[in-house]
Amino acid sequence: MFNFTVISSNIRFNNPADGVHSWDGRRVILANALNNYRPAVVGTQEGWEPQLRDFQELLDGLEIIDTNREWIEDRMYPSLYYRPEIFELINSGDIWLSETPYIAASKSFGSAFPRLCTWAILKAKENGKHYFFVNAHLDHLESSTRQEQIKVLINEVEKVRADYPLILTGDFNESPFERVRKELNESKLNLTDPWIDLGHEECESHHSFNGFREGGSRIDWILHSKDLLKCEQIHLHKESSDGVYPSDHFPVCATLSAK
Repeated sequence: MFNFTVISSNIRFNNPADGVHSWDGRRVILANALNNYRPAVVGTQEGWEPQLRDFQELLDGLEIIDTNREWIEDRMYPSLYYRPEIFELINSGDIWLSETPYIAASKSFGSAFPRLCTWAILKAKENGKHYFFVNAHLDHLESSTRQEQIKVLINEVEKVRADYPLILTGDFNESPFERVRKELNESKLNLTDPWIDLGHEECESHHSFNGFREGGSRIDWILHSKDLLKCEQIHLHKESSDGVYPSDHFPVCATLSAK
C-alpha cells in the first residue's frame, strides 16, 4: 500500500506588525512543525516569492513547484512543495480564479485581490501512478465571490486532470457547509472530506495566533478523490512553541493511501 502525508498550511504573509508572531519569529517553528511529519506534499497559502523561497530552504527535502509560474512581485501565491524522493514532477500550472484564468493577476466577481489555485501532476516512484494535486486560496470577504471562484477552479481542473486521483488543499475562507462545498459536491470532481468521513468534531482552523477562535469554523481543508484514495488519519496541528504559533491558521495534516 502506497501511503503519503499531505499538509495544507496558510503560512501567513510576512507582516512585521505581527510582533512575536512575525515571519522572522516563527519561520523555523513552522518549518520544524511540518518537517516532523515528513510530508510528501505541502500546499501553502499566502506569502510572496521571497518568503516562499525562504520557506523552501527550511523544509527538509522539499522543493517548490514553480516551473510554469512567472512570479509577480506584489502578488501572494498559494504554492505546492513536493518531495522528489517520493514523487516525480510531470507537469504544473497556475489558474487565476477569474473570468480570464490564464491572465496572471486577473480578478473578477468582486474579489478583494487576485486569487488563484496552483496544480501539479506528480508520479509516485513507488507505484508509478500519477496524482493530481491542487492548492487554492479563495477570497476572504464575500461568499458569492468564493462561489464563482470555485466554479472556475472546477471547470479548469476538469480540463487538465485526466482521470488521476485528485487531492485538493487550501484555505477556502468558509466552513464546509456553505456555497463552496456545495459547488464541489455537485461537481464531477467526486471529492470527499476525510474530516467528516472519519467523524471528527468540527472546530476552527483560523485562530489569529491565539490558539482558539470563538465562533470560528474549519476553513482549511484537504479533500481527495472519493473512490481512488483513502484517508488513514487527519488532524489539525495545534501546538505552539513557548506561546508562538507556527501560523495564524492550524496546519491540516493527512495521511492518504492509494486504493
